[in-house]
Amino acid sequence: MPATPPDVRRAAITLGAAVGVFGVSFGDVATGAGLSVPMTCAFSVFVFTGATQFAAVGVLASGGSPIAALATGLLLGARHIGYGLALHPLLPRSPRKRLLAAQFLIDESTALATTQVDKRNAAGAFWWDGLSVLVAWNIGTAVGAISGDALGDPADLGLDAVYPAAFLALLAPLLRDADGRAAALAGAGAAIALALVPFTPAGVPIIAGAIGALIGLRFARPDVAPAKSSAP
Repeated sequence: MPATPPDVRRAAITLGAAVGVFGVSFGDVATGAGLSVPMTCAFSVFVFTGATQFAAVGVLASGGSPIAALATGLLLGARHIGYGLALHPLLPRSPRKRLLAAQFLIDESTALATTQVDKRNAAGAFWWDGLSVLVAWNIGTAVGAISGDALGDPADLGLDAVYPAAFLALLAPLLRDADGRAAALAGAGAAIALALVPFTPAGVPIIAGAIGALIGLRFARPDVAPAKSSAP
């Protein structure tokens, strides 16, 4: 694992602990949906992406088929393709090490790595956060699956706000440059689209979301400046 400054390690461990709280919720929800404790724990070990896991279990809990749950998970998991492309320069060249890195390619590790001002720390941030979240998520899943409702819902204790707050703190530095602000505007368009779904006719939310994406594109900074003409 690359040498990593103490502050980056602390950030990775803190974020992992916050994710572990959600792991408790997932373990409880998954067993409530009919999965056994071993199945729930294996789900977190081998799939290891919280949003996908919650979505798949939600489909099963609502009476959906395993095929529908799998399709939902695959659609959500497609975002990791972009993560891999973004972190390609940081990942090791060895196929074996890249296979291991793929297990750590999650929202949190990508966010922590891409927010490093010093790119020499980015690889260390990726590995530290991936390992921290892997351990905390699986411990949380096991605790939630075994205890069931005994611990109660973390949301009742206000713990559901810990992870979003930590994640937003990671994303804040990305707003320093034009590309980050452009992406935020595009994301705001998506949020607007979701908010309009219950109140507007079909198609309007999509148009509203596209406006956000167009605004983001308008302020995006090109990666390569156009070449100057050599003509007199």
